[in-house]
Amino acid sequence: MHTLAGTDGIYPYGGLIRDTAGNLYGTTSGGGLYGAGTVFELDTSGSETVLYNFTGYSDGTGPMGGLVRDKVGNFYGTTSGGGADGFGTVFKLETSGKETVLHSFAELEGPPAAGLLRDGAGNLYGAALGAANGYSS
Repeated sequence: MHTLAGTDGIYPYGGLIRDTAGNLYGTTSGGGLYGAGTVFELDTSGSETVLYNFTGYSDGTGPMGGLVRDKVGNFYGTTSGGGADGFGTVFKLETSGKETVLHSFAELEGPPAAGLLRDGAGNLYGAALGAANGYSS
């Protein structure tokens, strides 16, 4: 068991995923070094490692959904804010710790409403709130 303490993240709304060694991975929608959320690992002894601290700007802020993982160990997820237009992102976090924004949601399409699903071919699927829910100008 591990209690989040702010600098390692707060508000872990998304679910956890487990690797073959039994380590757990998840996101927090707040806290971390910049207050914008984290991606973290809990090892089998309950020790936590922050793998990424969101800055709240172009890289995204407030990941609310869980993570999905590819065959080489990279993580994919969504943030509820930040990105180029402030309406969230789809991100990739490499095993090296490098984060890449794969998509920044624009006002008429975002923010993301949940995490992602990944199919066997590596395609990512998700849902966004979009303009129908009051995000149009």
